[in-house]
Amino acid sequence: MEMLIWLGAVVSLAGLAGLVWCIVKVWHTRRSGASDEHLRETVRRVVPINTGALFLSVAGLMMVVIGILLA
Repeated sequence: MEMLIWLGAVVSLAGLAGLVWCIVKVWHTRRSGASDEHLRETVRRVVPINTGALFLSVAGLMMVVIGILLA
């Protein structure tokens, strides 16, 4: 079960990295002074990646909890 805990931690960190990337991408576009339409397009493209990264992070945390409960 220790392997499940470590694997869950890695998956959760990958999801967290994806969330940070989404934040930085939108923040950079916003700070560049881009037009409102360009900002909307960037957000529209980032939302599915953000949702997937959030799911990955939650799945990793669930793996950690299950690994701890089964240990």
